[in-house]
Amino acid sequence: MLKSLPESDSIPQKIVAVIPAYNEERFIASVVFLARQQAHHVLVINDGSTDRTSLLAQEAGAEVISIPHGGKAAALTAGFRQAMNLDPSVIVTLDADAQHDPAEIPAVAGPIIEDQADVVVGSRFMNTHSIIPSWRKIGQHALTWMTNAASGVRITDSQSGYRAFSPRALSCLKLSSMGLGVESEMQMQWKHAQLRVIEVGISVQYKDKMKRNPFTHGIRVVDTILKAVAQHHPLLIFGLPGILSSGFGLTAGWVVINAMMERHVLLTGTAIAGTVFGIGGLLLVITAIILHSLESVVSRIKMDIDTLASSSSPEKSVTP
Repeated sequence: MLKSLPESDSIPQKIVAVIPAYNEERFIASVVFLARQQAHHVLVINDGSTDRTSLLAQEAGAEVISIPHGGKAAALTAGFRQAMNLDPSVIVTLDADAQHDPAEIPAVAGPIIEDQADVVVGSRFMNTHSIIPSWRKIGQHALTWMTNAASGVRITDSQSGYRAFSPRALSCLKLSSMGLGVESEMQMQWKHAQLRVIEVGISVQYKDKMKRNPFTHGIRVVDTILKAVAQHHPLLIFGLPGILSSGFGLTAGWVVINAMMERHVLLTGTAIAGTVFGIGGLLLVITAIILHSLESVVSRIKMDIDTLASSSSPEKSVTP
């Protein structure tokens, strides 16, 4: 058993480390032990583990919150909720499988402590010492390109779990994804919340084989990206294809009518295709307009709720 360290009083700002963990008994104790040397408080979110993850994390000195297995997004949500109760200056997330070096917590948290950023992403691709398998690089770059294009925020490592957040940044995040697409979902919300985002280079090492099928992981992340884009940009996802489909339908209709008038020939296949694409395109355009209107109404309601909450909160009195 690792010797428990006292909470550090030498750290100038209150850093809370949040570590989601699912069946990580092999590494969790060492990760917690090292993280406690860099953070005031370490939270391990035991995501329904069936091994000794919870016990070993507690023995290493972490506060453990156990939840039913719901995936990384559910674990982070529970961790963020508890972290905010601790009045932190910075909240840092890192993985429980020892691929992230807890000694780099100060580097990841630093820009927030210095008020240079609201969100810091630890990028595996800004550190030349990181040894990353080629197949991982290809997949990560593809997902990063998609997430950057959809979110309007450009970073080099959209899937990195080594991140730091200011309390304000966390208060702006509303996570709804289930599991693996949580990093992309976060990025989708940064621009709308007008958060300052920067990256710092981190090292990474893969000590264990992947628990999840990388193809399945990629599909789930892409699904999260598409859902987020559909929610926030319905005109792009539904409206543009609808216009193109309607245009194809009209063109096909013109070809059918022209053939009937000039050659007295009914192009049955073209007529059917034109009808399907025309009606389908019209439905997509109508759907886009409705969803866009609903998104605008929901955004306005959220703004009104935030304004009401701000105005109803008691002001702090200052005693001279």
